[in-house]
Amino acid sequence: MARWVTALFRRNRGEKTGENGKLGGRPFEDGLDEAADDRRPSFSLVREQFRDCSDLVHRSYPHLGVDLLYFGHLVGPEELDRDVVRVLETADPGELKQLLKRSQFTRVDSFTEAVEGILDGQAVLFRKDGAWLAPVSNPPGRSVEESEVEGSITGPHDGFSETAQLNVALIRRRLKSARLKAVRLRVGELSHTDVYVMYIEDIVNAVYVEELISRIRDVSIEVLDEAHELVQLIEDRPNSIFPQFYTTERPDIAVNKLSQGRIAVIVDGSPTVITAPASLMEFFNAADDYYMRWISATGLRFLRFIAFLITVSFTAFYVSITTFHYELIPRTLLVNLAESRARVPFPPLYEALFMEFTIEMLREAGARLPSKIGQTIGIVGGIVIGQAAVQAGFTSNILIITVASSAIASFVIPSYMMSTSLRLLRFGLIVLAGVWGNLGLMLGFGFIIADLSNLTVLKSSYMTPLAPFNIRDWKRLVIRGPYWSLKERTSQSRTRNRIFSKMKR
Repeated sequence: MARWVTALFRRNRGEKTGENGKLGGRPFEDGLDEAADDRRPSFSLVREQFRDCSDLVHRSYPHLGVDLLYFGHLVGPEELDRDVVRVLETADPGELKQLLKRSQFTRVDSFTEAVEGILDGQAVLFRKDGAWLAPVSNPPGRSVEESEVEGSITGPHDGFSETAQLNVALIRRRLKSARLKAVRLRVGELSHTDVYVMYIEDIVNAVYVEELISRIRDVSIEVLDEAHELVQLIEDRPNSIFPQFYTTERPDIAVNKLSQGRIAVIVDGSPTVITAPASLMEFFNAADDYYMRWISATGLRFLRFIAFLITVSFTAFYVSITTFHYELIPRTLLVNLAESRARVPFPPLYEALFMEFTIEMLREAGARLPSKIGQTIGIVGGIVIGQAAVQAGFTSNILIITVASSAIASFVIPSYMMSTSLRLLRFGLIVLAGVWGNLGLMLGFGFIIADLSNLTVLKSSYMTPLAPFNIRDWKRLVIRGPYWSLKERTSQSRTRNRIFSKMKR
């Protein structure tokens, strides 16, 4: 009866229990039979489960009748020696029963818990009368470093790492509140990857939490390596070109999203944290926006919106006017354009596609090569190939300027995932402009707007605050209003606690 009441309470709060009775847990499925949970955690059964595992360490203490099992590369040597080895080496048989009642030892009653404990990096102590876990896990991992993807001139410079527990700690260090909840799930039949769903109680909408946890529980995959893989498995429209979940490697951004009624998802093994629900405008906001004067931050946001239009349509507009609409070109510029294209044997469509493909290959080559070589290839390759292409008559000077401007504008977008999507949209608009001119360009923009309007994230509108229109949200998402005016959370959070700031001014 007590278990049923506890499960009901958790369900009402949006915290579903796993099939094995643990919060957010999944049953262990790595080669265990259906009766595994009913077995007692004996040494022989667990040792047999890990047969042919040469990295499993077995230490025996015959005078105590104790066997110890653990993976040497997953435990902390200092913790193991201090909390377990020294205790067992100096203990007398009569003292062992009292020693096992210490806080560092936890009794396990099932075979599954013992196996999962070893896989989690804990040491398991076996006696004839049962088994105990010693929390000495300290797997190798990267320390806290600055994010290379989301650099910042002002503000904090720490970034998430590949260790989920460390990432949770970075968030809790900034949000010192018992209302910050963390639901632990496991995904992957082989990897058993820890996934933490974090939210602030009484601020987040429970419907979002229940929907997101339900989607994660429904994921059936053998190995989950990275947060972006999970995103593609739980998003509303997997075939859409636009990213539907906001991802970040910065703890300050994740904390800001949580305080606004969002949910943060941390995947063990990934330095990327997922936040939801997201809107299109969030992908044009940078962390620096909140660390500088509001007028400067607003100006930079408008610069990013202009960069969005340039990177998507500038090359396509060049193809359109040089193919169908010469009347739109000023007369003085038309003469220079005609001279520049006099030696080019290809129509503007093929010319533009050739240069765009070249730029994308240079960009990809620079990203895949070592950092010191990649920067050189990007700069020297762009200059040399561009100059050679003009001299050989493959392209015109004006197109080089157009393509370079589009490429530079794509770097202004703070989100790499959004920037990649916009680069792909550019090719579709170029083809439409080369076939139907400005009409094709308008059809392309109409299709993009229709697709964006139809997108949802956890069943909430992706175009908030444009559709549905909400002028109060513009202070946070479109412009960056003064801090004293940011008194309410956005409407997309659908929270009953809309008040964010109580400053009187």
